[in-house]
Amino acid sequence: MLKMPTSTRTAVAIIVLSVIGFTHSTTTSPVRINKCCEKFEVMYDEKCTVAATVNATVWKPEFIGRKGERNVQVDNYRFVIGLPDCGTKQKFDVYEYHDSYDKLILFPDGQLRHLSLRHHSTEQGSVDSYLDEDYIGDTNGPLLQHDFAQGLYCMDRAIGSGGEGGKLMEGLIAKVCSPKQEIHWTDSDVMLRKIINPICHGLAMIILLIVAIIYFVLPTLRDLVGNMVTTITMCLIVSQAADLVRIFTEFSNHVSFLIADLFFYVSLLGAFFWLNAMGYYIWKMFRTRNVFLRVSDGRKYCWYSGYAWGCTGTMAAIAVFAHFFLDLPGSSTGNSGTETTHHLGRESFFEGQDNISWLGIAVFFTPIAFIIIVNIFFFVTTLRFINRMHTYGRIHHKLRCSFVMFTLIFATMSIAWLFLILSWLHFDGLLYMHIIANALQAPCILYICVLRQKHVTFLVKSCFRDQAPQTTEWGDEMTYMNGGDY
Repeated sequence: MLKMPTSTRTAVAIIVLSVIGFTHSTTTSPVRINKCCEKFEVMYDEKCTVAATVNATVWKPEFIGRKGERNVQVDNYRFVIGLPDCGTKQKFDVYEYHDSYDKLILFPDGQLRHLSLRHHSTEQGSVDSYLDEDYIGDTNGPLLQHDFAQGLYCMDRAIGSGGEGGKLMEGLIAKVCSPKQEIHWTDSDVMLRKIINPICHGLAMIILLIVAIIYFVLPTLRDLVGNMVTTITMCLIVSQAADLVRIFTEFSNHVSFLIADLFFYVSLLGAFFWLNAMGYYIWKMFRTRNVFLRVSDGRKYCWYSGYAWGCTGTMAAIAVFAHFFLDLPGSSTGNSGTETTHHLGRESFFEGQDNISWLGIAVFFTPIAFIIIVNIFFFVTTLRFINRMHTYGRIHHKLRCSFVMFTLIFATMSIAWLFLILSWLHFDGLLYMHIIANALQAPCILYICVLRQKHVTFLVKSCFRDQAPQTTEWGDEMTYMNGGDY
């Protein structure tokens, strides 16, 4: 027998052992399974809770083969605890429960598949038939089918305490990263939606705050119309701030979405009710024969406050009631007005509705539509009355200037509201037009209420020149008589 040299035998032995070791390490490498909570915890009411405290069993993964094989045995796996790192992508919750439209399938290699079915997934055969298939253009396939690699998801057992009669509801939860392609912040669409739009909201709040401060600080502008202008601008500031929160959808949860929506719609509705009160006041004063017989502005402001805030609060209560008790399930709006995103598994009973539903929005926006119609009536009848007047004094001159200011503010707010509705049609061009109209709203109000009126700019300049403005009740009329102009 031919003997091999010692060095050659040693080299061959090392190579053989290396190959065996590599093969053994690859075949026995544990499969990583991403678990949201610790091994001894479950997701109870969307929070990680020790399973023993709620009498629940911890989650154990059940694997399904690519061809639909049930209960595939994978003995060598390990849990990776924690939420997925989605980077700039959005993070969504998907729930699987009894009689749900969503199905979570865990493959033996650690990948997760989410199926959004057209029918309830009560029969397992209907789910198995969707595995390892491509249903693009097939009307019989699932509505959605996404695969999530390791690190882009986490799974766990979900338990909810909101069942009938206090009964616990059990299911599975998966927190997944958005399957959409990752886009860079330099993209033009992202620049407009996530950078330019928030900057415009911030500038709008600053401009509106300047208008509110001017009409609140200067004594001669603190009449009834001036107080109405201040209130309208404050309502618009709140709506801009709430809309700014709605822009950054990836930095909040569904509770803050709902609160931001409520602040946005309530403040916008309040602004329109106050605008309606201003139009009614000007219309009524022009129809009054003796304008000098008047109640104090403070008492009138209280009366109009009862009307505006009372109607706003009533409609807001009706909208919230309709949202929680009257609306159909699964009819939440997504992120209407800023950005439309698909929310995976939004019909789950484990997750509260994240936005005001369409029925709630209808309750908010229907009064605004009627207010616009009533304000048009005020505008037409008041303009007709002014055109029939041949002579009028200082009070009517002031009311005429207030009427012009009301008309311009009404046109500005109505146009911005119209573009807000059009932005829900899911056309990028309409959304961009809404962003532009919303950005121009505050500068237009600044021009209408301050820059366009010479007596207001005169009072502002007087403050910077350390000149005390007129403090009498008829300061505006005295300014007009001394050469000022409205």
